[in-house]
Amino acid sequence: MKGFQIFRRASTAIRNRATPSKILIVLTFGAAGGAFLAISDDSPFGSLTAGESGNDGGKKKKLVVLGTGWGGTTFLKNLKTSAYDVHVVSPHNYFTFTPLLPSVTNGTVEARSIVEPIRNIVRNKPYNVEFKEAECYRIDPVNKKVYCRSIQNLGHGENEFALDYDVLVIAMGARVNTFNTPGVEEHAHFLKEVDDAQKLRRSIIDCYERASLPTISDEEKKRIMHFVVVGGGPTGVEYAAELHDFASQDLASLYPSLKDYLKITLLEAGNHILPMFHKKVTDFANEKFQKDQIDVKTGSMVVKVSDKDISTKNRATGQIEAIPYGVVLWSTGIATRPVIAEFMEKIGQAGRRVMAIDEWLKVQGCDDVYALGDCASIAQRKALEDAAAIMKTVDKNNAGAVDVGDFKEFVKDIYERYPQVRKYLEKNKLKNFEALLRNAQGDAQKKIDIEALKKALSEVDSQVSFLPPTAQVASQQGKYLAACFNKAGRCEKKPEGPFRFQENAGRYPFHPFSYKHSGQFAPLGGEQAAVQFPGDWVSIGHASQGLWYTVYASKLVTWRTKVLVVSDWFRRFTFGRDSSHL
Repeated sequence: MKGFQIFRRASTAIRNRATPSKILIVLTFGAAGGAFLAISDDSPFGSLTAGESGNDGGKKKKLVVLGTGWGGTTFLKNLKTSAYDVHVVSPHNYFTFTPLLPSVTNGTVEARSIVEPIRNIVRNKPYNVEFKEAECYRIDPVNKKVYCRSIQNLGHGENEFALDYDVLVIAMGARVNTFNTPGVEEHAHFLKEVDDAQKLRRSIIDCYERASLPTISDEEKKRIMHFVVVGGGPTGVEYAAELHDFASQDLASLYPSLKDYLKITLLEAGNHILPMFHKKVTDFANEKFQKDQIDVKTGSMVVKVSDKDISTKNRATGQIEAIPYGVVLWSTGIATRPVIAEFMEKIGQAGRRVMAIDEWLKVQGCDDVYALGDCASIAQRKALEDAAAIMKTVDKNNAGAVDVGDFKEFVKDIYERYPQVRKYLEKNKLKNFEALLRNAQGDAQKKIDIEALKKALSEVDSQVSFLPPTAQVASQQGKYLAACFNKAGRCEKKPEGPFRFQENAGRYPFHPFSYKHSGQFAPLGGEQAAVQFPGDWVSIGHASQGLWYTVYASKLVTWRTKVLVVSDWFRRFTFGRDSSHL
């Protein structure tokens, strides 16, 4: 006990040491959705200690962080420099481990177990940090201000305030995409936040209790006990599987008279569920859902949602069908938040689906503003745009054609500046960049000219794709941007850089962000899951579910949440899921 008290006093002394005077603001509203396997711990600059990263001389900058989702929280956790004063603004004063939200909807995991107060996460950091529970409703890049509104019910004129910034990091996440379908906002449930999961759980229990009343007809019981999931992605599939397990393993024994009325339907507008997974996973999921009597309807577009039924249109036949339901979950992707859409108009990005950032996560057309997570997407520079510059650098004698081997000296720079090149080689099982050039040449000749180079780079650029809106992407971006700021605080250079593929120009002071996909999970219920590793290596079954438990437990952000979640899992295995109306 004495040792613990000494430790407490020492940690308090560290927290109360002199604080810096400038602020960094990071905007983050929501968590990136989707399942993930693991998050890379690689730093683009190697390991940087707090002592190395700090810059104690001169006036400190004001860094504003709005939001506490995956991107913003990971950024704050990894920020080690004391060169900034940090202000965090978010409508939630906690971070949510979103991959476990489906587990909260059925009582497998308690809501409080997957959240961690943001003040706990940043309290021992070397930088001064202030948190404000509010939402940002306007960003003024000209005057470098963000306008916020408190979520507290304060008096007139006390709800709104403005913060100026030197540097702004936007990680506001995204909202649910309803595709302007009538009735969705009013009648459907979503699964983006803890509040959504708790509300959905209460609605499920409400349906069971209402259907148990003696005054309810059999026809009405069928409607009430029909649970509909819209969207065949990872979240929709996992929720349908979790709901089936909850109903069959726990609620069936508590409500024996209702088990014959239960029906779960999964609606997917595409041709199959889990489109981002290997066909083996899709086929296994379809077979398991069929065995579990979960009705999967593909090619079904939702056109309207009312308080008692959901109308779908069959893509093949055009037939409209009204399906009675008790609870409907809407899980069909994401859309840009209004505040981000307004900001995009101000900086000349109107009409884009999502905010454009460069490979250093800097917002295009705006100074000192960075973005990460679901609210932004990297506008990858096309290698073809620089074909002439690349050829000129390699062709030192201006011969018009060079030996394929001459590119060896510059391959590392090409891979770094254009990550799509390496990904293309891996996907097409090409050994190296020289193999790509020879394929473009069409023969085994050693010489290559500008046209052949353009052909090769054009093929590479044609396969550039956007990063998925997942927690894994947002977390890696947060870690990368923090490393950039740590190094910038030490060497007085901004985390960005021009095209430097030129002789004697040197390396980039900051490497462009490169996403390293570690794999993804698809829990399918019945203690079975599918996991897909890079290279389309797939594992399905109980062992994969065990790996799911291990990885998710290891990726929880604090030891408190690790202990709580693992204890919730043991409680569920021992006593079953909680069905109380709380």
